[in-house]
Amino acid sequence: MHPYPHVYTVSAAGSSTGSVSVSAVALPLIETAPPPEFDGPGDVWSPESLLCGAVADCFILTFRSFARASRFEWIKLACRVEGTLDRVEGIPKFKHFVTHATLEVAGGADTAKARLLLTKAEHGCLISNSLSASRELVAEVVGS
Repeated sequence: MHPYPHVYTVSAAGSSTGSVSVSAVALPLIETAPPPEFDGPGDVWSPESLLCGAVADCFILTFRSFARASRFEWIKLACRVEGTLDRVEGIPKFKHFVTHATLEVAGGADTAKARLLLTKAEHGCLISNSLSASRELVAEVVGS
């Protein structure tokens, strides 16, 4: 890992109608629009879905790192994040994120250790830690 601080630069461009193009050096372009809740088309990524996606992605990558450091073998981690957007003191903001995680492990795996690593990943996710919303983890460990 590179020493801190890390700087990430992303650009966006759009006009009075249509989608917004989000880009970063050496990465594919992402087209975004408002979600259906804000009268958007609902067929492209929105800032809201990207934020929830960042929480989900960070959770899995953080779990991967902790599992590797603990020499814990696992097969697959699936994750769904539900973000609740509401008005707080008249300002729209995300109030709560629920991470639903299903970890698949080999039969006979240490499920207590698996649950501990899932909890550590939820607490260690830098994206979630950067948000002011409350968080909740609903985890399931299944053997194959």
